[in-house]
Amino acid sequence: MIAILVSAAVALLVALLGTPVFIRFLVHKNYGQFVREDGPTGHFTKRGTPTMGGVVMIGATLVGVAASMLVSQRLPSVSALLALYLMAGLGLVGFLDDFTKIRKQRSLGLTPRAKLIGQGVVGISFAVLALQFPNGNSRTPASTKISFLRDTEFDLAFAGVTVGLILFVIWANLLVSAWSNAVNLTDGLDGLATGVSIITFGAYVLVGIWQLNQSCQYLATAGPRCYEVRDPQDLAIVAAAVTGACVGFLWWNANPAKIFMGDTGSLALGGALAGLSILSRTELLAVLLGGMFVLIVSSVVIQVSFFKMTGRRVFKMAPLQHHFELSGWGEVTIVIRFWLIAGLLAGLGMGIFYAEWVAS
Repeated sequence: MIAILVSAAVALLVALLGTPVFIRFLVHKNYGQFVREDGPTGHFTKRGTPTMGGVVMIGATLVGVAASMLVSQRLPSVSALLALYLMAGLGLVGFLDDFTKIRKQRSLGLTPRAKLIGQGVVGISFAVLALQFPNGNSRTPASTKISFLRDTEFDLAFAGVTVGLILFVIWANLLVSAWSNAVNLTDGLDGLATGVSIITFGAYVLVGIWQLNQSCQYLATAGPRCYEVRDPQDLAIVAAAVTGACVGFLWWNANPAKIFMGDTGSLALGGALAGLSILSRTELLAVLLGGMFVLIVSSVVIQVSFFKMTGRRVFKMAPLQHHFELSGWGEVTIVIRFWLIAGLLAGLGMGIFYAEWVAS
């Protein structure tokens, strides 16, 4: 438990103290945000605000985890390294996207194809590695089974090991792409994506702690419905570090934002969320724990699909937060209300997670 607290506290301090330093660097380099011409007109005042704040979030997370391991006097597990790899790898793709926007002085960065290739390289390598490295109990970081609250009976390897690996790589990449793009779409108002991330990753801290206490690897204390997760403690440490980094960053990202996380931050957070859901065997539960992200990306899917079918729009503008902006809601009002909904959805997810264990 001390290692988890250290991870969160160190990441928070690094983000809180490091962000203003990074802001001054970005201002000196004139690295500012470009705003879409077709977006809400109120966003034009944000043009030039420093971006790429995700660099601080990733750095704070890595330092937080390192400090935790130093206190514990051990090396990070493979699961922790894989989650951090996915976060940092997608963060690098986002960084290249942000830097391209700044260099070319436009609101569009990498081409969709280039971004997809970058996400694919990181996602495929993560998926393949996640099925390797069995520990002394023959447990690998991930499994080929589709998971909700734990592994289900539906196994992607039903047609053989090779086919199972291919299907798992496809499934994992769908999750990586979905979550990274969901966080990216949510990052449209000051503090919105950061606050929702705090709630979601905070829930994953609790999931990791509970799975550690009920791990199948400690059969002397585990109940009949123990969890087949390889490294639950280290996953809780990573989730705590991300939570702490987001809290420290939110101090500067809250309205009016002094810095934006950019694609560097949104893709990194999406990658971390995908990694934690896969490695903790809670892939479908994440839909509730990160429910606000799901609602926002769903609004885009609904808008695009309905427009293609009928030529009309369901919302005044997608993603969902911009619909309420154009409806006259204040930015702070939208952000706080969306945080509340995110908290309710995460609470519902945690309730189901705990109720399933009690019922068993």
